[in-house]
Amino acid sequence: MLYGVTVRNPTGRGRIRDIVFEPGIPWDEFTIVTAADIPGTNAVALLMNDQPVLASGISAHIEEAIVLLAHPDRYLLEEARRRVRIEIDPLPQIFTLEASLAKHEIIWGNDNTFKTFQVLKGDPDQAFAAADLIVEGEYETGAQEQLYIETNGMLATANPADGITVWGSMQCPYYIQKALLPIFNLPPDQLRIIQMETGGGFGGKEEYPSMIAAHAALLAWKSGKPVKLIYDRAEDMVATTKRHPSRTRHRTALTRDGKILAMDIAFDIDGGAYCTLSPVVLSRGTIHAAGPYNCPNVRIRSRAVATSMPPHGAFRGFGAPQSIFALERQMDRAAKAVGLSPDEFRRRNFLHEGESTATGQLIREKLDLSALLDRALERSHYHQRTQEFAASNPTTHIKRGIGFATFMHGAGFTGSGEVYLKSVVGVETTLEGNVRILAASTEMGQGTNTILSQIAADTLGLAYDQIELAQPDTAHVPNSGPTVASRTVMVVGKLVEAACQGLKQTLTASGLSIADYTARFGPLKAYSEYQPPPGVHWNDETYQGDAYGAFSWAVYVATVAVDTTTCEVQLTDFVAVQEVGKVIHPIMAMGQIEGGVAQAIGYALYERVAWKNGRMANAQMTNYIMPTSADLPPIRVYFEETPYAYGPSGAKGIGELPMDGPAPSILNAIENALGVPFDTIPLTPENIADRLWSNP
Repeated sequence: MLYGVTVRNPTGRGRIRDIVFEPGIPWDEFTIVTAADIPGTNAVALLMNDQPVLASGISAHIEEAIVLLAHPDRYLLEEARRRVRIEIDPLPQIFTLEASLAKHEIIWGNDNTFKTFQVLKGDPDQAFAAADLIVEGEYETGAQEQLYIETNGMLATANPADGITVWGSMQCPYYIQKALLPIFNLPPDQLRIIQMETGGGFGGKEEYPSMIAAHAALLAWKSGKPVKLIYDRAEDMVATTKRHPSRTRHRTALTRDGKILAMDIAFDIDGGAYCTLSPVVLSRGTIHAAGPYNCPNVRIRSRAVATSMPPHGAFRGFGAPQSIFALERQMDRAAKAVGLSPDEFRRRNFLHEGESTATGQLIREKLDLSALLDRALERSHYHQRTQEFAASNPTTHIKRGIGFATFMHGAGFTGSGEVYLKSVVGVETTLEGNVRILAASTEMGQGTNTILSQIAADTLGLAYDQIELAQPDTAHVPNSGPTVASRTVMVVGKLVEAACQGLKQTLTASGLSIADYTARFGPLKAYSEYQPPPGVHWNDETYQGDAYGAFSWAVYVATVAVDTTTCEVQLTDFVAVQEVGKVIHPIMAMGQIEGGVAQAIGYALYERVAWKNGRMANAQMTNYIMPTSADLPPIRVYFEETPYAYGPSGAKGIGELPMDGPAPSILNAIENALGVPFDTIPLTPENIADRLWSNP
């Protein structure tokens, strides 16, 4: 086996003039791969196929892959990597979302826009003309690193006779297979992808592993030997995707008594140098931008634009945390403008059963957001604490505050996405009397294996330990879709349930046990393919209709203490109340909420990506600050259960929901404590000091 490494663009966007292999290294012992060695198309197949596997001619951003090296001695390999000199003639660069929107320099195509969307409901212009009051606000969110425990890594074997096999850390085996097919001009049966146990993903191992798999496979293809390519933490942080930075501008038309007449929202995200998944991140952020409110007139215009940064990509929440942060800060601002408490303002505008979202999706399920809010405020002692803090804050330098956010998150792929995927799940019997689940859904610490096994065991009436799971391997399991988008339980779990019901019917009719049937006839298999719930309709052109099969709903309440001497924020309590359909596994569901809230607290207060000329300058866990257990409050988790008819046992999606609400609830609480609004995250002590000390 050989070890592989990547030689990257050291400077930024520019024209590659030369690749120099400096003396002192036995280069004849190395496998060296450049773009010229790619047997097929030099592009990572995803949405726009604009990102090269290896840059050739023009390199679009710093840290872009240009040369690959492999050698059996990993220490000599590292020395060799340092002795490859990439000479680049610089080209104009854009490092901020604002500069790209202003189009000071055109860096991609005819303009800097990857994708735009518009959602239109009613007549916003007429509503603004009739409004008693118009409230405006602008909100920004920064990049965020996924910071999974296990870094990215792949092992590949490749040759023309046997094809290619890749083992690695990933969320989506079939994404990688699709990406590698055109690179090597191979049929699917010659390209096998196997997911190994994966130490965390959070979206960071959704699309980017296709790049690493291609690099390892290219080195294996040229060398004829297995190649292992594993990033260290610094390379993983500087080279791979992060959450999209965003800017959102709100205009809200109101009546004097606090009813929302219209929303006009401009939502923009920084896609980086290549498209990656920016259009679908933008899509989800756009659809969630108007939130759980019954507004008759809505206009949402959104853009994903290019910069000279390394590409941004998937991250838990997928655009919704950015737009929901802006919305829930705007809702507190609007409440203040009309003289209502934040909770009363929201009660007057909540969606109810029979009303429609911004895309015109009719709420058919039972929905009582006021009751959800009541429970959250009661559990957090919201009204009592509001009065206590107002009385005590003037007398101390420790200012206390409490704030909340109300929000929802759609489960599954947006619009026609699930229909397009046509996900398939299988189950089969074994000679030992067990049932094996055949699915490409991956375990990365979130509990996929446990939940799918539990669904199968409950459906078949078997003991939990009679359920096996096949390893996600494109040679042996059907394509059940990617492990993303809060879809594993609701969509894939429902397919497991349906396949198990089919298996059970055949076994019951035969009168035989699983072991006896399998011994007599061989393994019995049953498959289930996704079918949309009845009455669900979506128009991709107008962006109107049923965006999701179901939404999960939540109210989160944060309590903070802000030290006005050090400007540090301490979270002292956090209450998370959510309705996610039937809770299948209460302990794991609680863990998902607690983990998501912790990650979102980092997004709100700690995790600042420091950029220097387009490169992440704090690419270490010593200076990219994430919250530790000492920084987290008690996270008190509560569930309301309203079973969803088209989820397994009534379950809906849960994984992304807790990423959405903490940031706005925390900043709403900080404003409550200090009387000063903050509209950008992460909100660090330096940011607070700048504001407080410049306006004493």
